[in-house]
Amino acid sequence: MDTLTPAPQAPRDPERLSRVRRAIPFLLAAGLVVMWSSGFVGAELGTGYAPATTLLAWRFLIVGGLLVAWCLWRGMRMGGRDLALHAGIGALAQAGYLYGVVAAAEAGVAAGTNALVAALQPMVAAALALPLLGERVRGRQVLGLAVGLAGVGLVVGSDLLHPGAAPWWAYALPFGAMLSLVAATLVERRTRPGGNLLEALAVQCGVSAVLFTALAGATGTLIPPADPGFWGAVAWVVVLSTLGGYGLYWANLARTSVARVSALLYLTPPTTLVWTWLMFGAPVGAGALAGMGVCVLAVWLVRSPAR
Repeated sequence: MDTLTPAPQAPRDPERLSRVRRAIPFLLAAGLVVMWSSGFVGAELGTGYAPATTLLAWRFLIVGGLLVAWCLWRGMRMGGRDLALHAGIGALAQAGYLYGVVAAAEAGVAAGTNALVAALQPMVAAALALPLLGERVRGRQVLGLAVGLAGVGLVVGSDLLHPGAAPWWAYALPFGAMLSLVAATLVERRTRPGGNLLEALAVQCGVSAVLFTALAGATGTLIPPADPGFWGAVAWVVVLSTLGGYGLYWANLARTSVARVSALLYLTPPTTLVWTWLMFGAPVGAGALAGMGVCVLAVWLVRSPAR
């Protein structure tokens, strides 16, 4: 009887595989910038229909419920230490950070300005990475971080001077959000809790769901509006901002340093301006375009490899 011989497989192309491997960091970085920027737009969309606590509670009730159910079905096994660490990181990186950003949008802070203040995170994270984590920060990276700070100032500087845009105290909200994200980033890098990305997000989103549901219930804002626009905003922040933004943030952080990942956040203010121009018709002026170029230069300085 004739024996069947397997068809010969085409040899793998090493050059093609190498190109794919080189493209992965770029795709992860670009995806992080786009998805992270979507959160500022989603905050502006959602707070047009309901208070910040309502939007955040339903955002995390949905995404947290889905992720926790998936992990339980798959049989998540996480030790008590890792569970506690991810819960603390979620309280800082999601509950603390997002409440500041969304509450600032509710108070009238423009999306671009909100992104500007939050984009101070690279400077603080890089400054603390050396003493707390022992990560080496090169002079070129310091220069890039300073250039990025100037770039985001160019992008939304005019908005900061706009009279009557928001009460003065509202600008402290994204500043506090930024500090909360810095703390979460440094805790994650210092402790390195176990579990895969979906398990980590499930715990973090579950903790955020409990915190925001309790806050919304205590303030009488848990009942959502019937307007379909609200649920469209919830879907936006669940899919793009939470699963996309936070998932890619931790995925990038697992591959490289705090300074290099944080530098990508410098691109969120100009990217947010593009989002708002496309969705709300907000004009993009010459200063914003110049700032975009400066931000691109800053990210190149920080992320380019040493000679």
